[in-house]
Amino acid sequence: MTGSYFFGYGSLVNHSTHSYENAHPARLHGWRREWCHTDLRPIAFLVAVPDSSVNIDGIIAHVPGDDWDALDAREFAYTRVQSTESITHPITDPIEIAVYKAREDIRVAADIRHPILLSYLDVVVQGYLREFGEQGVADFFATTTGWDAPILNDRADPQYPRHRPLTKAETALVDQHLATLNADFTS
Repeated sequence: MTGSYFFGYGSLVNHSTHSYENAHPARLHGWRREWCHTDLRPIAFLVAVPDSSVNIDGIIAHVPGDDWDALDAREFAYTRVQSTESITHPITDPIEIAVYKAREDIRVAADIRHPILLSYLDVVVQGYLREFGEQGVADFFATTTGWDAPILNDRADPQYPRHRPLTKAETALVDQHLATLNADFTS
């Protein structure tokens, strides 16, 4: 299938959160993930940030109907950046790939730290575990910055709309990485 693809690097890695077609593991070269804080949302969310020293794993998936306008509307807090040459993937046909990064005009001051929803992080980590294994989870934590934001433990009453239940082993894996980071929890 030729056409338009996007690179997903957060919850989209978890295939159970979407129905995008022709999804494949991929690697984005020269970017990292960061927890972004904005007045548009009361919680932190993941964004991609150019960083020549880092590569991040994720997935590429076909843009439904090659309709970038619809996807752009869904990703309103982001700017679409053409990234075809920066992404390695298994598709041999020519395709166009873009990554979404945060709009610079939406970021708030560095001293404002919205919490990271644990239910959101759980979904992301579950996706990385299923797609890339335990090393992929370790790489996710290592290639993401902004862990100084507080973690809002909402597992008992998940606020993330696409939350998924985790197994005990998956929960323990998330908790282990957060403990290693000395994450600050809030309620």
